[in-house]
Amino acid sequence: MAFSFFAVALLLFLSLDSEYAPPVSAASEGVQITYGSVIKLMHERTKFRLHSHDVPYGSGSGQQSVTGFPNVDDSNSYWIVRPVPDSTAKQGDSIKSGTIIRLQHMRTRRWLHSHLHASPITGNLEVSCFGADGESDTGDYWRLEIEGNGKTWRQDQRIRLRHVDTGGYLHSHDKKYSRIAGGQQEVCGVQEKRADNVWLAAEGVYLPITESKSAI
Repeated sequence: MAFSFFAVALLLFLSLDSEYAPPVSAASEGVQITYGSVIKLMHERTKFRLHSHDVPYGSGSGQQSVTGFPNVDDSNSYWIVRPVPDSTAKQGDSIKSGTIIRLQHMRTRRWLHSHLHASPITGNLEVSCFGADGESDTGDYWRLEIEGNGKTWRQDQRIRLRHVDTGGYLHSHDKKYSRIAGGQQEVCGVQEKRADNVWLAAEGVYLPITESKSAI
């Protein structure tokens, strides 16, 4: 049985750091994504959600696997939007195109990560989850690229995330795993800008804008 939206919002809020103020805005068209928001990222072409769980890859780095998940109501597809450690950005700041961000997996607290290991199905750049609350490095850094004329990240905007260290775009396609993550599709990094590396913010809990003077 599916939980009500308000039950999900309460669950997500209780999972955030205690410094966070209660969210006043939930998923609806045009809502701005701010630091501290908890979101699902939907792959535009296949509609699968960016997903992770405490299951390691059987090849490559052996780190926590990242996949595309077909169901909307899965709690392992929530990600907390965070600034990089040396940023002056604060909770509730809006996020401009070109900004380097991090995505923290809500359930396991690990960071969306990439490196030069080969992805399991296609041999592209592996995308994993790695680290912990106090453990993060530049392999967790992703540059936000907003498609079109938008200047700040909103829920209805098409975006790409480009990995800072490798230059690979966060990418997915319809190639699926058959065993441990059966029915889930590969998420990887590719260096070319393609139609299959476009994502949109979907379900989530969006924190209100409380703009600091120098959010970067």
